Amino acid sequence: MTSPMMRHARSTLLGLTLAITAAQPAMAQSVLRDSETEALFKDISKPLIEAAKLDPKSVSVVLLNDPEINAFVATGQTVYIQSGLLAAADNVNQLQGVIAHELGHVAGGHSIRIRDGEAVATKISLMSLLLGAAALAAGAGEAGMGIIAAGQQAAQGNFFSFSRAQESSADLAGAHYLTTAGISGKGTLAFFQKLQNQEYRLAIARTDDYASTHPLNSDRIQALEQIYKNDPAWNKPVDPLLEARFERVKAKLLGYVDPKRATTVYPESNQTIPAHYARAYAYHLGAYPEKAAQEADTLLRLAPNDPYFLELKGQILLEGGKPREALAPLRLAVARAPDKPMIAALLGHALVATEDGSHFAEAKQVLRAAIARDNDNPDAWYQLGIVYDHDGDTPRAALATAERNNLEGENKLALGSAKMAMNGLKPGTPDYLRAQDIVLVSETALKKDKKKKK
Repeated sequence: MTSPMMRHARSTLLGLTLAITAAQPAMAQSVLRDSETEALFKDISKPLIEAAKLDPKSVSVVLLNDPEINAFVATGQTVYIQSGLLAAADNVNQLQGVIAHELGHVAGGHSIRIRDGEAVATKISLMSLLLGAAALAAGAGEAGMGIIAAGQQAAQGNFFSFSRAQESSADLAGAHYLTTAGISGKGTLAFFQKLQNQEYRLAIARTDDYASTHPLNSDRIQALEQIYKNDPAWNKPVDPLLEARFERVKAKLLGYVDPKRATTVYPESNQTIPAHYARAYAYHLGAYPEKAAQEADTLLRLAPNDPYFLELKGQILLEGGKPREALAPLRLAVARAPDKPMIAALLGHALVATEDGSHFAEAKQVLRAAIARDNDNPDAWYQLGIVYDHDGDTPRAALATAERNNLEGENKLALGSAKMAMNGLKPGTPDYLRAQDIVLVSETALKKDKKKKK
């Protein structure tokens, strides 16, 4: 969704398919940012975070653009939900069950402790290599190869056992958090059953889970079923307001990541709010601007002051080459949701896109306020750089460019822009110190990249 659901690359950790897991080998994925989605994630996770005795201000739930059904944690206190998992969840209760499990990994420090398991496995592996090499040197070729193979298998088995223990611990911790928060565990069990069905369909069900990093989903269900059924919250219904918000978020996500499928799942005969939402994004991305605008207008007739519907209308107009027309709905969206910096950044973008100098003072004010609340938005920095350049403020235009390049992982460009900014900024000022920080971060990153290439 470009602005409401803006993408930019981050270094994250990828988990295993069909696994609700702790940290795994690193690779880059796309983060999907959307004000409405982030607000939902915040609200449904807050009682669980508090139940885990963590600080809601320090824990975040982030959506990744990845079709696999997966969730995981990396170092720190961030829970990553992949888009495939959100699409697969049938209701908000299932999503809360996943988040509760991941918080078990966070509270247990599993992303750090996994290194302990890796270290033990590595020692076993190295010892087998040494013993095998000694046997080979002594002329016992078959025995040496056997020692090495057995050692590798033992190391792998040791690590898998360690990983399964962490998963079971997170399952139990998640159950405790749901119970403490007064949230039913029905969704958790239903989602594990969904994963179990996936295992069967993919022909990876196995009776011996020794070679697996996770307990079998059938075993997980059996271990948790009695705990949840004895919980007073077992028959507690899902909050209808949260469920309605979940359905909206799920629909708009599908319209964004898979427009063609969205129009099949939500045909025009479906006149619900989620269906209009999904089709609006699908038509917008599919280059049907009139149909997209019609869907957005239908939503606004149903809820004329909904900030997210106003944001959608503004985005369709802005990206359809009508920035002046986008200003009215976006200004109203910001007024209705003043605490949503991504919506404000979209307004700033529209103001700049008019190419009318009379709008630039407002654009600067709006963009600076948006960045003060959320400086992790490359497009906001890009638009602010244009404003500074228009004003003739070359050093701050360079600093804004450095900020954007830094967020996008363009270390060499960030370094050059930050140095340019420092040349024009007064030493000791906040902007100068920020440019200096970017220089240091970029130089460090470039040195690491150079070492890797060697």
